[in-house]
Amino acid sequence: MLAPRLHHFLDERHVPYETLTHARTITAQETANAAQIGSRHFAKTVMVKVDGALAMVVMPAAYRTDLARLSRALDGASVELASESEFRDAFPDCEVGAMPPFGNLYGMPVYADTRLSGEEQIAFNAGTHTDLVKMPYAEFEQLARPRMLHLAQVM
Repeated sequence: MLAPRLHHFLDERHVPYETLTHARTITAQETANAAQIGSRHFAKTVMVKVDGALAMVVMPAAYRTDLARLSRALDGASVELASESEFRDAFPDCEVGAMPPFGNLYGMPVYADTRLSGEEQIAFNAGTHTDLVKMPYAEFEQLARPRMLHLAQVM
């Protein structure tokens, strides 16, 4: 089941997408494996705080966030990982840790790793730990309007 905000947002804009259901997973790598999607195609959402405000970092599952690189890209802003308790209430229609990478639906900026832009399709959590959305990357970028940065490091 898709998060209600995401479902309404995509359907209202007549975006081509498909939903995939998989066994319950927690980590991005587990999700990519369970859904049989390569870890380059599965976009994970990492929650950070930029100068104390919540923001999303979206990157391929096989990578990890480079907070120092993100700080430099944001002109020296203070950047740190957000804890679940800090972002839990920001996504009332999602399971904790399964939020879709559309910060615009939740009032926060989105920073996406440039590696995603080379993919024809991407998949991401749809608000639960058992459901994904798969859609053309170009549609995601047009709708989410992320700031594209080179953010991630190989794990």
